[in-house]
Order: sequence, then C-alpha cells, then structure tokens
Amino acid sequence: MMRIILILFMFVLFSQCDYLDVVPENDIETIETIFEKKENADMWLRTCYSFYVADLGSIKTNPALVGSDELVSGEYFRKRIKVSGEDCAGTMIADGLQMSQAPYGELWKTQGFYTGIRYCNIFFENIDRTYIMDQRDKDLWTAELKALKAQFYFELFRYYGPIILVPENIDANADLSDMQQLRRPVDTVVNAIVELLDEAMKVLPHRKMKDQDRIAYHSLESAATLKALTLLYAASPLFNGNPNYASFVNKKGEQLFPQNYDKEKWKRAADAADAAILICKEGNLKLASGNFSGETDLRNIMIDLENSVLASNFESDEAIFMVKTKESLLKDGWCSYVLPRFESSDRDYFSGVQGGLYPSMKMVEMYYTDNGLPIEQDKTWDYATRYQLSGETNPEYRSVLPLNANDILALHLRREPRFYANIAADRTYWIRTGFTINDDASIVKMYRGERWGSLFDRINEDDAQSLSGYYLKKNLYSGYNNKEYNTLGAREEPFVIMRLAELYLISAEAWNEYLETPDSRVYDPLDEVRQRAGIPKVRDAWQMYAKDPNKVNNREGMREIIRQEWNIEFAFEGRRFWNLRRWLTAADELNTPLYGWNILGQTAQEFYNNFEGPIPVWTKRKFVAPRDYLFPIRAEEVLIANCEQNPGW
Repeated sequence: MMRIILILFMFVLFSQCDYLDVVPENDIETIETIFEKKENADMWLRTCYSFYVADLGSIKTNPALVGSDELVSGEYFRKRIKVSGEDCAGTMIADGLQMSQAPYGELWKTQGFYTGIRYCNIFFENIDRTYIMDQRDKDLWTAELKALKAQFYFELFRYYGPIILVPENIDANADLSDMQQLRRPVDTVVNAIVELLDEAMKVLPHRKMKDQDRIAYHSLESAATLKALTLLYAASPLFNGNPNYASFVNKKGEQLFPQNYDKEKWKRAADAADAAILICKEGNLKLASGNFSGETDLRNIMIDLENSVLASNFESDEAIFMVKTKESLLKDGWCSYVLPRFESSDRDYFSGVQGGLYPSMKMVEMYYTDNGLPIEQDKTWDYATRYQLSGETNPEYRSVLPLNANDILALHLRREPRFYANIAADRTYWIRTGFTINDDASIVKMYRGERWGSLFDRINEDDAQSLSGYYLKKNLYSGYNNKEYNTLGAREEPFVIMRLAELYLISAEAWNEYLETPDSRVYDPLDEVRQRAGIPKVRDAWQMYAKDPNKVNNREGMREIIRQEWNIEFAFEGRRFWNLRRWLTAADELNTPLYGWNILGQTAQEFYNNFEGPIPVWTKRKFVAPRDYLFPIRAEEVLIANCEQNPGW
C-alpha cells in the first residue's frame, strides 16, 4: 500500500498536467484504496500542508522575508544563495529583476499552491470513505483543510489579486474549455476565502484543545485571524477602489477590481479582528509578557519581545499559527544568514554561520525613542545631534549600553526596548550565553579590524561583512551563542505565520480608517502592543512629548502612527513587504538606496562618515508602479490557462 501511495504522490507532484487537472480517471480506484485507511488519509493531509511550507517557509522562496528595504544584502549573500542552485526570490525582486518568463517567488505554477488546492479537494471528496475513523476526526481534519485551502487562496490573492477559484476539481477528461476557468473578481475571491473560514470555524477547536500532533494545523484562533487579515487586505487601498486597475477585466469582460471605494469594508475587517481577539483570549493566548529573569525592567521587556516571535517546540503564548519549516535553523535557515560570522580563531566561531543579512539604516531609524515617538517628533530627544558621539549614565541601561562611556552614537541612545531587543548596534551590548557585561567580547565593536567589524579593507563579495554596520537580533535566542545553535537540531523551531499582536494592529488600523475621528476603538488595541513593548500609551506619548501633539487626534495622523507601529512591531517578519503594497506606498519606499555606515573605517570618525550621516551601501533598487504591486503570472501559465496577465507584465 505504501508503495502505491508514493507512486500516486509522485505522479501528482511531478505530472505535467495543468494546475486545474485532477488525477486521471484510471487512478480513481487507487485514490479510493488510499482513503480506506486513516493513516493514509493523514498522510494525504500532511502532504497538503507541505505545499504551503515548501514555498513560504524558506528564506530563498518567500520573497517577503528579504524583499523589502528592511535588510541589506550584498553580492556575497546572493552568491551564497546561488550555491544551492537558485536565487533568493526576495533580493531578486527588490533589485528590480522580476520577470514574467520565470517569476521569482511564484505560487501560481503547476506544482505550486493550485496543486495544494487540488489535494485538498481530493481529500474532501474521499474522506467519507475512510474506515475505522470517528466522524469527529473526519470533521476536524476536513475543517483543518478548509482553513488551509482558504490560506492557499489568501496567499494567491495577495500575490496576484484576482485569481482562479477551484471549488471542486475538474474531471481530467473534461473539454479544454472547461478546464480554462476565469479569473474571479477580487470581492468574489475574498468572499470565497471568508466562506471557507466560516465553515471551518464551526468545527475547529481552540488550539489549547488540540492534540499535540495536530498543533501545526489550523485552529479556531488561526482561522479567525486569517479571516480578519483577508478582510483587511480587501479594505486596503490596493484592492479597494484602486484606479490603477479600473480597466482590468477577465475574458468575459467582468471587472476584476472594484471601481468604487467602499468604507464599509474597513468595518467588516475591524469586526472580524475584534471577534478574533476574543477567540484568542478565550483560548488563553496573550501577548508574551511578564518575564522577570532580567536584571532590569528594560531587560525583562527585551526578553518578552524576544519570546513574542519564537515558539520552540510549538510552545508560545502569542503565536496563533506556526508551521514546520523545511530548513533547519542553520542549514540555509534564517539564523545562518543573520548571525555574526567571526574569524575562525574566535572562541565563538562556528562554520555553520553564513552571514549576509543586516538591518538597514531605514529600520534603525524607524524605531521609536524611549518615549514611544518617532525620533524626529520627540522634543526631549536631540534629533539634530543623532550622528554625534555621546554616552549613557542611567543604570536602567546597564547590560544594554556600556555606562559612562562617551563613544556611543547618539542615535543608539534612549531608544525604545524593541530597538535594543532587535538591533545590535556599534558600542552596545549583545549578551549571549558565555558572554557577560564584564566581557569585552559582548560589546558590539564594528570598526574595521574589531571583533564584529569587517576583516577586509574593501567590500568583499566572497566573505561576510555587515554592509550596514549593524547586526540583527530578532528571531534569535539570546540564550545561545553561535556555537550553541548547532545543538538545537533536536527541537522543533516552527516558522510563526501569525501572532496576536497582528490582530491588535488590524483592529486599530481598520477602525481608524472607518471612523471619522479616532476613539478608543483605535487607541486601545494599539496601546496593547505599545505597552507590551515598554512604551507609553499612544495619546500620552504624543500629548506629553511630541512636537506635533495634535497628530494623534485625527485619522490622517493616526494612519501614519499605526503604519509605523506595524513597521516596528513586525520588522523583519515579512509584513512590511506586503503592507507597502496594500497601502500603495511601495513605489515611494522601495526605489531609494539602502544606507549604512562606512564599514571600512577604522576609527569613529571614519566609520561614522565624519559624523555627517549614513552613506548608500546598496543601490540596486527598483519598483515599477503600478506594475509591481501584483506579481506576474508565468507567461507559459497564461497561455495554458488562457487567462489574463496582470497589468504591466
């Protein structure tokens, strides 16, 4: 039986049929045989999930992880990725090299998400044939896959906009005209996603009620969150009355994008987010907080923030949906490329570290001051001298900043806890296991020739250098040094797809866009995120410390504030890539060079560019509007499916 299953799986995975085909008729008996046994049905379900993880669980294939302006990656990183035989989709897109002949990061492909959808449909058609299986389990597994099918649709939707819906598989012997289905209008797609999720939510339990072996599959919380996220996208400028697509129609002449802006879509999203928050609270989910192991309040908050994005062995107070990744922490995974790569003689050298990804200056300056305000808005923070050297004496910053030193850049002082939790900046501490504040090796010294700095007197395409002059801490464990990452292989380290903070920001954004004047429905969810981050509530911060205190009182001002909160709270998690697109601001943000410091400088004056400000460190940047707001469909697929290519491609 196992051999038959594997043969069938290989057939479906590697057949050259169109993505809407099903298994040929002469294999139907084989499918029926497979679904006779519960363990085989379970294998089929797991295979459905594998299609999702294959494309979105990898730094190489998920363009959102490195495809915006959050991370600087030079030729060295591109060459390291290329060693595996493929380019990094995100960097190629960011460099303006996307194409319709062989798109980077594509999901609309023969062996992509439509194959996953086809697998889901086969499961729905056959699960009732499974013997010795409780109806309750059949209903649960079906609900889990309905939510997954909705997630396939959602990802296709935010990549391509109007997509082809597959409510049920088409017979392999059907006429070609029947197989060539129409792309459906955006609102129709959104409604189909919501309908699947509503059906799934009638059956799905809270995550805490699921068996451990099903924890990686959808729960009530994750389905509700995906519904809110889908409706948020539907309400956003890209999909809600976007004039750029007013003439975009399918083969029957149907308008694929709504021509008129509909404010009520924001309320629908807000209501869904609030409902999902209640569901998460009922399921005992909460923002990661309450740590007391640090020596200061600041360190405790930093550990909370670290825990908010990590879920070792699928354990997390905040994560709503997590999936197993196909890559380990170090073998081509995230950690491999963001950890510092020290000299081979260094006591923390580990050969598994690749290096190559580093925070951009835009993100360094994005984080708030300690008063919870943009650095240019805080009247107590000297914006004009941010590129000068200074020091810190407040003991609350011990183990974060060397106290009573005068060689720290003012830009790195009196910043919010998320800055120190996520960014390793020159002359600040990065304390990990085996290194203490009494150990000079814990101070991030970035000048050329120093432990953390460049080993070369030029930009080297063949070895790792932090091109921006910063390192990234986010998504890393402070309880492990480089060498110890090699010991984590026995643990499950899932990729967190959704977490609770996202729902609070969805609620705040949606209510702000719906209401004429912001009220507690906007401020309260935003404050949930801010208070966990250790900064004042939004109205308190702006009214007490801001140069423009009235900004917090109107929709336009709050829109900017909420968007910056998104950029900070979900920095380096793949959200900015999509948010810039749904907000229609990508063309403004993604066509400018990425900045950093002169990493070849051997002194403070050289490294900090004579204290005159950062310099361009990567200039290959291109975003063409409106073309690049939607991904291209592979030209061959357009011909096979006889559907419309996205505008501009």
